[in-house]
Amino acid sequence: MEVGVFIPIGNNGWLISETSPQYKPSFELNKEITLKAEGYGFDFALSMIKLRGFGGKTEFWDYNLESFTLMAGLAAVTSKIKLFGTAATLVMPPAIVARMATTIDSISGGRFGVNLVTGWQRPEYSQMGLWPGDDYFGDRYQYLTEYTTVLKELLTTGESDFKGQFFQMDDCHMKPVPQGDVKLICAGSSDKGLAFSAKFADYSFCFGAGINTPQAFAPTNERLLAATAKTGRDVRSFVLTMVIAEETSEEAWAKWEHYKAGADQDAIAWMGLQSQADKTSGSDTNVRHMTQPVSAVNFNMGTIIGSFEEVAAMLDEMGEVPGTGGVMLTFDDFLEGIDKFGKYVQPLMKSRQHIYAEAAE
Repeated sequence: MEVGVFIPIGNNGWLISETSPQYKPSFELNKEITLKAEGYGFDFALSMIKLRGFGGKTEFWDYNLESFTLMAGLAAVTSKIKLFGTAATLVMPPAIVARMATTIDSISGGRFGVNLVTGWQRPEYSQMGLWPGDDYFGDRYQYLTEYTTVLKELLTTGESDFKGQFFQMDDCHMKPVPQGDVKLICAGSSDKGLAFSAKFADYSFCFGAGINTPQAFAPTNERLLAATAKTGRDVRSFVLTMVIAEETSEEAWAKWEHYKAGADQDAIAWMGLQSQADKTSGSDTNVRHMTQPVSAVNFNMGTIIGSFEEVAAMLDEMGEVPGTGGVMLTFDDFLEGIDKFGKYVQPLMKSRQHIYAEAAE
C-alpha cells in the first residue's frame, strides 16, 4: 500500500480549530515536511489549490501558497518521492498546465503528476471575475472531460486539435513532452466523478469516513470498481485520512477532544454555506460529505486515533479494502506527526514492510 502526505499549503493544515496547531504556510515548512516524508520512504506528496479561505477566528485557509510553483521548488530539493500539483481547471488552461507539468517533470526527473479539480467554492472564482455562472455546477464534468482530453493529448503527443463545447484548439503544439508518465488524480466521489476517474484518471481520491472505522470508505471503492469494470482500466483509490498517533491511546484521544473543543464555528459555517450554492449535485459528492456539521472540525474525513500499534493495525485494515491503492495522510502537527508515523507507526504496518526489505538489499 502506498503512503502519501497531503502537505499543508494552507494555514493550519486540515483542522478548523482554535486549539489545534496554528501556523502559516511557507516553502520552508513544506520542504521540511516533504524531505521528512521522503526520508521515511513515503511514496508521494500532494498539494491542493485554494484561492479563498473560510475566515473565522482562525482565518482558516485565508493564507495559501500556489500549488505548481510550490511543487517546482520541492522537485528541485527532493530525489525520490513522487510529487503532485493541483490544477484549478476553471482558471488554468490545459495547454498552460501541460507546459508547467512538463517543466516540473524536467526538474524532478519524471516524478510529477497532476491532481485535477473542477472547483466547488464560487467565491474563489467570482472574486476574480472568473466564475462562469451556476450552470457550471451541472456541467463541470463535461468541462473536465474536454479539458483532460486536451491535456492528455499534449502530454503524450505534444499536439492537440480538439474541438468541443468548451475548448477549441487550433493545431496546438507543445514540445518537449514529459520524460515521465504524468499521472492524473481526480477527487470526485459522485457517480459522474467516479465515471470520469474510471475513464481518465490513474488514481481517485476517496474520503475516509468516521473515527476509527478504517473500512467505512469501502462502498465508495465498490462504486469505483463498478465504474472501472465498464472502462477496463485499473484505477485505485488514495484514501484521505487524518492520523493522530501517540504512545498511548489516551494521549491521542485527549488531543482529539482538545481540538474538537476549539472548533472555529464561524469558519465551519462559512464552508457549509459555500457547499449549499451547488443546487445540482447530489448527496454523494465529497464536498457534501466534508461540509456536513457532524464533525467538520476535520472536514469529516476519516480519522485514525490511537496508540502507535492501534493506528498501524487500522491502516493495514484500510489497505485490505478492494480497490485501495494507498492512503494520503494529514496530521494535526505535520512535522511531529510524520516523525511519529515514520519512527513508530510505519515499522509496525504489514503493508509497509517492503520499505524495510528494499532498504536491506
